[in-house]
Amino acid sequence: MDHSHLAANWADVRRRVDEACRAAGRDPAEVSILPVSKTFGAEVVREAVAMGLHRFGENKVQEIRDKSGPLADCGIAWVVIGHLQTNKAKDVARLASEVQSLDRPELAEALHRRLQAEARAIDVLVQVKTSSEESKYGLPPAELPGFLDSLARYDSLRVRGLMTLATHSEDPAEIRACFRQLRELRDAAQARGHELPRLSMGMSGDFPLAIAEGATEVRIGTAIFGRRPAPGSA
Repeated sequence: MDHSHLAANWADVRRRVDEACRAAGRDPAEVSILPVSKTFGAEVVREAVAMGLHRFGENKVQEIRDKSGPLADCGIAWVVIGHLQTNKAKDVARLASEVQSLDRPELAEALHRRLQAEARAIDVLVQVKTSSEESKYGLPPAELPGFLDSLARYDSLRVRGLMTLATHSEDPAEIRACFRQLRELRDAAQARGHELPRLSMGMSGDFPLAIAEGATEVRIGTAIFGRRPAPGSA
């Protein structure tokens, strides 16, 4: 299968991210791109690795399990960005390098227990719900201070920052408000002594708005890999 579009798409995304940074008066070096390879097979990820990419976001732990075997020689750092059930903690502790969707105490406990068994520690971001949409996951903003304090007891969880999903809206002001709230929550937490340098926010359709509000990482899938394969398709 021809995946030659990947290099052109990657270059275009990097250019657009750099332009958004300059428009916001920011250094492009401040913003990294997490390629999101969900629903794309191992052969597509291997092509991306050949371009020099080695860190990929996945929504489902099952996909990391399915791809990690065929790609074991690639040195990939798998990042969990989707809602995570506690019964998946064992696989996460064994296969993932990072979790960006830590959103509740019982998940922190499950991950810590499994990571201890693996003698590992991983980076985590706390996912905060900044949208009112029922379909969105995340810790309620009011619970963030206490949750961050509680994570200090888990030395296997290296808390690096916050993550959010913006509301699905045609109004840029509504989208920016979600990103702004995350930044303000981070700033308040840092004022309380928590070191949280990373803000993972913004996707293919809204990343310029996220960059304008302080994102340090944007999660890009469609703009790099193309439209998602239909369920059951090859």
